[in-house]
Amino acid sequence: IIDIGGESTRPFSKGVTVEEEMARVIPVIEALRKEIKIPISIDTMKSGVAREAVKSGASMINDISALRFDPEMIPVAAEAKVPVILMHMKGTPATMQVHPDYEDLIQEIIRFLQEAVRRALQGGIEEEMTIVDPGIGFGKGLEHNLQIIRDLRQFRILGRPVLLGTSRKAFIGHILKKEAPDRVVGTMATVVAAVLNGVHIVRVHD
Repeated sequence: IIDIGGESTRPFSKGVTVEEEMARVIPVIEALRKEIKIPISIDTMKSGVAREAVKSGASMINDISALRFDPEMIPVAAEAKVPVILMHMKGTPATMQVHPDYEDLIQEIIRFLQEAVRRALQGGIEEEMTIVDPGIGFGKGLEHNLQIIRDLRQFRILGRPVLLGTSRKAFIGHILKKEAPDRVVGTMATVVAAVLNGVHIVRVHD
């Protein structure tokens, strides 16, 4: 799967307009669709972008807000009948890394994702079209990220495929004392650990 996004969601990032995001991604999706048969995923929180991306050839919606930030995203995904990735995030990209705190990390993420799937089903999205993502690095500290990887099997209770995105993220840098371009081996280690712990899909940059 090739995941294409036109808006940064790294910690403390600011958003872009629908028009700017569309100008960045739609021509790329259109061009790729002519060249490849690999499924294309649109990484967006905006229903307008998702709608146009699907029309242009995307066959999956990856929404880090778990369909929460744009009320039109659920109807767009339901009508498109494409898989949707529902990710856990505490706060927004601009606020998520400001002292993230949990009483019971894994159970809180499970409850959030259960509610996200329920909301999707209520909106007409078929259950088999839902994929869950615990959201490594999205409102999580170093220990939180490591605990998620260690306890990934607990997410099987959701009965949905689990996606994990660890690629080059800051927690790998903290452990290895390396900048993003030098975190490939650390990424490989987290991907192996994730797959051994039952993850179905991994999101990587290499």
